[in-house]
Amino acid sequence: MDVLEAIKGRRSIRRFKNSPLPSSLLSALEDSLLEAPSAGNLQSRRFYFVFRGETGRQIARAAYHQDFIQDAPLAVVCCANMKLASHYGERGRTLYCLQDVAASIENLMLVAYSFGLGTVWVGAFDETEVSKILSLPDYIRPVAIVPVGYPDENPPSPGRVGREHAISHVR
Repeated sequence: MDVLEAIKGRRSIRRFKNSPLPSSLLSALEDSLLEAPSAGNLQSRRFYFVFRGETGRQIARAAYHQDFIQDAPLAVVCCANMKLASHYGERGRTLYCLQDVAASIENLMLVAYSFGLGTVWVGAFDETEVSKILSLPDYIRPVAIVPVGYPDENPPSPGRVGREHAISHVR
């Protein structure tokens, strides 16, 4: 699949089929996360693969009862490693590590789409509660949850702003 085709075709999916993901796909998703660019190649990120079950239900509750999270066969909790990020001081902790995680998430979502999987980027959740559920050390900060699974919906394009509203050419 052409990369631009994947970028234009990917949609946020909140309804998933009750089908497990084969281990070969899990491996490809892991690779997509690890191959993303990162500030200074510090790779100040950490990912937790949460499969359908009690932990997934707890994560969905911590995400303000967004039940589609527990309905997906996989939810990836995407975290920033604040200890590694501190190499670059305050900017590393407040920006670079978040950029590292965001780049990984975009890779994950595009690779998932290329395999016929659906995803959605979830930012609304209680960080403290998710940290407790996963017993995260204090230097690991959860910043997003990405449910992954076979889509059980086909939403239309939400539309995008025109180039004139988002892009400026400066010479």
